[in-house]
Amino acid sequence: MFVDSHCHLNFKGLIERLPQLLENMRAHSVSHALCVSVNLETVSEVLAVAQAHDNLFASVGVHPDYENVQEPSVAQLIELAAHPKVVAIGETGLDYYRLEGRTPAEMEWQRARFRTHIRAACAVGKPLIIHTRAAADDTLRLMREEGADQVGGVMHCFTESWQVAEAAIALNFYISISGIVTFKNARDLQDLARRVPLERLLIETDSPYLAPVPHRGQTNEPAFVSHVGRFVAQLRGETETLVARATSDNFFKLFKIEAPNVAEVE
Repeated sequence: MFVDSHCHLNFKGLIERLPQLLENMRAHSVSHALCVSVNLETVSEVLAVAQAHDNLFASVGVHPDYENVQEPSVAQLIELAAHPKVVAIGETGLDYYRLEGRTPAEMEWQRARFRTHIRAACAVGKPLIIHTRAAADDTLRLMREEGADQVGGVMHCFTESWQVAEAAIALNFYISISGIVTFKNARDLQDLARRVPLERLLIETDSPYLAPVPHRGQTNEPAFVSHVGRFVAQLRGETETLVARATSDNFFKLFKIEAPNVAEVE
């Protein structure tokens, strides 16, 4: 059985089809999924999805790309994280890619928001879901300065260098591979997926984005994480069963979720 460690089931195009998506998960041997928050305005939707289904879980946070939204405080995140289905803080982090051309001072709001999430995570003892793009040095610097290694977490949809992966792993983080790894031009990521220690590896869809081959260009969904897992297994020269079990075990360990009895899901 596989697990989707990062998806956005409350997004338009997925939430309307949720019963079918859950059935598709079962058909593709995907047992659990983590529905990740991107802003406070829709966090209630994320919580509702997780609350309604035993095999779905939630995070709370504000994505670094979202500018004109309610800014979270440490206290707000702590309060939201008390929900019994919330297993992580995020997604958070830094993304300079879409904001190129701005001065360092103009990006300080993003770094301040990231610090807020790390502080909340440390306060509640829950792991972080980190997004980083074109900002690896600052991301790692803030993780170190704020003590993110105290709670660990996951570098989601990872596309950075092996050196960045090593630094994140040293800070008690997992590396999550998305459907990008199946793309023909993703040779660097494919090489990285071979090198990440199995005990630090996660897989995800980032639904509704980044559908893997053979569904590239379609709306992504949690069921498709099985394609990511199989592709990664082939890259590594390992069995599908080994990669499925290891990445699922890593998911349950990181997010402190009780693992299902194997007989119940096979």
